[in-house]
Amino acid sequence: MPATLLIVDDERDIRDMLSSCFRRRGYQVLSASGGQEAVALAARQPDLILLDVNMPDMDGLEVCRRIREDVSCPILFLTARVEDSDKIQGFAAGGDEYIVKPFSIDVLLAQVEAHLRRDRRRAEPARVRFDGDLVINYSDRTVRQGEREIPLVKKEFDILAFLSQHPGLVFDKERIYEQVWDYDSEGDSAVVAEHIRRIRGKLAAAGAQPWIETVWGCGYRWKK
Repeated sequence: MPATLLIVDDERDIRDMLSSCFRRRGYQVLSASGGQEAVALAARQPDLILLDVNMPDMDGLEVCRRIREDVSCPILFLTARVEDSDKIQGFAAGGDEYIVKPFSIDVLLAQVEAHLRRDRRRAEPARVRFDGDLVINYSDRTVRQGEREIPLVKKEFDILAFLSQHPGLVFDKERIYEQVWDYDSEGDSAVVAEHIRRIRGKLAAAGAQPWIETVWGCGYRWKK
């Protein structure tokens, strides 16, 4: 069954160009010209969302925040904003990728395909209990501390799963990015650092011990 994309951009030319491009490659496409329409269409559970940041009625960051609890698919921001602070806001809102305009359509296609390919993969069915009553179910992608479920969005769980399946091994930010996002890119340390900050906060809020350790100058590891 072909993947369904939701393309959100208030510029009709960009929206039509992207829709035509992805349809020619066999994707099903939904399109929205503004934030309110995007929120409504997100209820159809697309497989991936391309989301413009600057829109008049509701910006992409707010759209992402509104739908993230109900939509687990990858969300890729399209924007002309280039500052690191803008990118961090996007990741904090629940985005998975930050694509700066103007972009290469071929690179965008590769990014979309990589995210979808990664999304289709599943961890080996398993349920592992760690010391301190932390339970990770790699099959149904849930994490519990005792009786309390810890709500992780997709990329947060992917990072936690990757590190926890390799306890004691140190991975730098670039290796984690390549593994979780399945796309070779430079300069994405802020993406990994922001996601790990959020994971740690959620684990701590649930009463879990600090499982993800920082190895200064090297990267991160799961406590052995």
